[in-house]
Amino acid sequence: MPETPPSAKSRKFRGRVFINWDRCKGCGFCIEFCPPKVLKFSDKFNNHGYHPPVLENEPACTGCDLCGLYCPDFAIFGIREAVSAGVPASADVPASHAAAA
Repeated sequence: MPETPPSAKSRKFRGRVFINWDRCKGCGFCIEFCPPKVLKFSDKFNNHGYHPPVLENEPACTGCDLCGLYCPDFAIFGIREAVSAGVPASADVPASHAAAA
């Protein structure tokens, strides 16, 4: 019997997704192939008139980077980060990355 995946709270890592809005052409591959289904199309347009993806459920992201592997425009990628005990998941996001995520 397959094991159930660990919940976001019990994992020792968390996933983060970085999206380059200007590169995205709104194909939706990242949304379609995301195993935990944490991405959705934004309601906003980028400079080229497309709806880029946004991270809808950050705690469920595993950082597997399938979004980045399937993106034909290299507009998105995911990473895994170790979770520090007692530190909220969003506390260590640098200001330079907060705008990109």
